[in-house]
Amino acid sequence: MIGRLSGLLAEKSPPLVLIDVNGVGYEVDVPMSTFFNLPGLGERVTLLTHLVVREDAHLLYGFLTASERSTFRELIKISGVGPRTALAILSGLSVADLSGAISRQEGARLQKVPGIGKKTAERLLLELKGKLGPDLGLPAAQVATEAQADIVQALVALGYSEKDAGAALKKLPADVGVSEGIKLALKALG
Repeated sequence: MIGRLSGLLAEKSPPLVLIDVNGVGYEVDVPMSTFFNLPGLGERVTLLTHLVVREDAHLLYGFLTASERSTFRELIKISGVGPRTALAILSGLSVADLSGAISRQEGARLQKVPGIGKKTAERLLLELKGKLGPDLGLPAAQVATEAQADIVQALVALGYSEKDAGAALKKLPADVGVSEGIKLALKALG
């Protein structure tokens, strides 16, 4: 399956982007959280992808972070939540916000996302309880700074699981910079 695309950003038309990979243009649907963090047209971009094969189409969904893709995959496992609804959820809530809403059982917060009614919100709360957190990105309380989030993202990009990256992050000083934090985390993981 197609797990990652790396190429030039050819078009941006929310929620669709077109990525030119060596002359082949891939249409990829992305959540707004990813869309707003994309580089300018003509610049290089790498997206983690999830391919959905239907009877009438092959659809690619793209994400800048592994935690977004993992959360998307958890969401589409839930009955009544398809890829479009999962994209809407990730467009309305960050992974950390969604994780917090699930852990605090805040159905009203989920209902603010367009397309999520009371029953779907209740189903999300029930089925995602205990599934978001260390495995799908760190809860908001554990990633206190942007530098810490960058350290975790770098470790995941290097092939470490988010759980291992989170454990290494806990061992670092709170005020560590990104480059120094990555070096210290790699020593801790090695």
